[in-house]
Amino acid sequence: MTTHEVFNQPPPLVDYDVSADAALLAGVAREGAPWAVGDLHRLGKLAGTAEPQRWADEANRFEPRLITHDRYGHRVDEVEFHPSWHRLMTVAVGEGLAGSAWADTRAGAHVARAAGLFVWSQVEAGHSCPISMTYAVIPALRNNPDVSEMYEPLLTSRAYDPGLRTPTTKRGLLAGMGMTEKQGGSDVRANTTRAVEAGDGTWRLTGHKWFTSAPMCDLFLVLAQTESGLSCFMVPRVLPGGERNTFRIQRLKDKLGNRSNASSEPEFEDTAGWLVGEEGRGVRTIIEMVAMTRLDCVTGSASGMRAALNQAVHHARHRMAFGRLLADQPAMRNVLADLAVESEAATVLAMRLAGAVDRGEHAFRRLAIAAGKFWVCKRQPIMVAEALECLGGNGYVEESGLPRLYRDAPLNSIWEGSGNVQALDVLRTLRREPDSLDALLAEVSGVDPRIDEAVTGLTKLIGDDEGQARRIAERMAVILQASLLVRHSPAEVADAFCATRLAGDWGHTFGTLPPGVDTAAIIERAAPA
Repeated sequence: MTTHEVFNQPPPLVDYDVSADAALLAGVAREGAPWAVGDLHRLGKLAGTAEPQRWADEANRFEPRLITHDRYGHRVDEVEFHPSWHRLMTVAVGEGLAGSAWADTRAGAHVARAAGLFVWSQVEAGHSCPISMTYAVIPALRNNPDVSEMYEPLLTSRAYDPGLRTPTTKRGLLAGMGMTEKQGGSDVRANTTRAVEAGDGTWRLTGHKWFTSAPMCDLFLVLAQTESGLSCFMVPRVLPGGERNTFRIQRLKDKLGNRSNASSEPEFEDTAGWLVGEEGRGVRTIIEMVAMTRLDCVTGSASGMRAALNQAVHHARHRMAFGRLLADQPAMRNVLADLAVESEAATVLAMRLAGAVDRGEHAFRRLAIAAGKFWVCKRQPIMVAEALECLGGNGYVEESGLPRLYRDAPLNSIWEGSGNVQALDVLRTLRREPDSLDALLAEVSGVDPRIDEAVTGLTKLIGDDEGQARRIAERMAVILQASLLVRHSPAEVADAFCATRLAGDWGHTFGTLPPGVDTAAIIERAAPA
């Protein structure tokens, strides 16, 4: 034996179908998009190959670079990305993961799009930010029919066409948003950016934004104050005549994760914008975009959880310790099964929420997306950390991909409103839209006695005490997940979930499922194909 003989190491997890996920495929069919399964498998097989994994590594290792001026001193405010970022984006846009679902008249178009995002984001999460924002901007942009008519056909295009040029000369466009400012964060009513009418149909914006991601998008929805209050504006990087709009990028953020994606601080000075929606009702206008990006936060977190689970199960099924495969050892089986249950619960919820968007279930989705965003995004960092530990030291090195998953994991809980914002939004919805609670209770009641008991507890908990907002949001999401699993997943998965997350017969870490759970069946269902 040589000192460098390699043995008892798992093979790379490559050349597999990322979409071959029983919970995902069943959800796609159930929520109205069985026609998309063939394309989903094609995308899943690409996602499971080595080349996109290399793109993901390179896009994060060679981070975006800010270029403020050209060689002659002219202000350009551009961000340079590694070619692998553009390869990831080309696939995402080409597969219809940006705005194309809004132009697709088939039933289930939004479900198909969410499933594709779930699969492709397992390769790399950072580039899904501009993809998500482009998807989400369209319903908000429709509040200005003239602007929508001009830009929507290009926002729904499947052509990725990077670079700052006259928007109508491009084959496809991407969109972003500029909401938060340094003094306010989520409290956007504290914004100080001002907008005044220019007399030519445009408004002129002056101010700053604190967190504007993907600054190389073609247009942005921006909040600014007018005499009537906070209003929403469409701000293009390049004006219809070809002149560059004032969009000065002061710096790029040095972030914990999501490092492939540039996040910037832009300054506006006499920057041209077009009013979208009613003046003074900017929050109401842009909330339509926020709702869709919150849906993608749930989907993206479910995707990251599944990616981590795949790595943990794959490793345990190939690694020997103490004379047995890790996957055959009861303690590890309990951990893996627990992780698999968590992942499946997130996946079925993401697909159900996408189905609600497709079917226009406003009352249900208004409450369920906020609660789901709160809970699933909170679970992702904890789950990824546990999956990383399943690989031991191998999971702690960059080559495994798990450190990147771990750094990316907290983002979705922060983006589009952190945990408290989501939980308080649940309370506001309960007060202002009581039909939303009726819709959610109709969904979960009468499914299982264990769920009915939990619903009774939830209704007693609901009130105006903001200090209990997180408990209410958490229980709401868990009850909804339990009802979906009982109705649509194998009994071993649903029973494990109900016995732990719902009834509380659970420890304080993953791997504390009670005796009697069929861990082997759960792991087999979850194993990457």
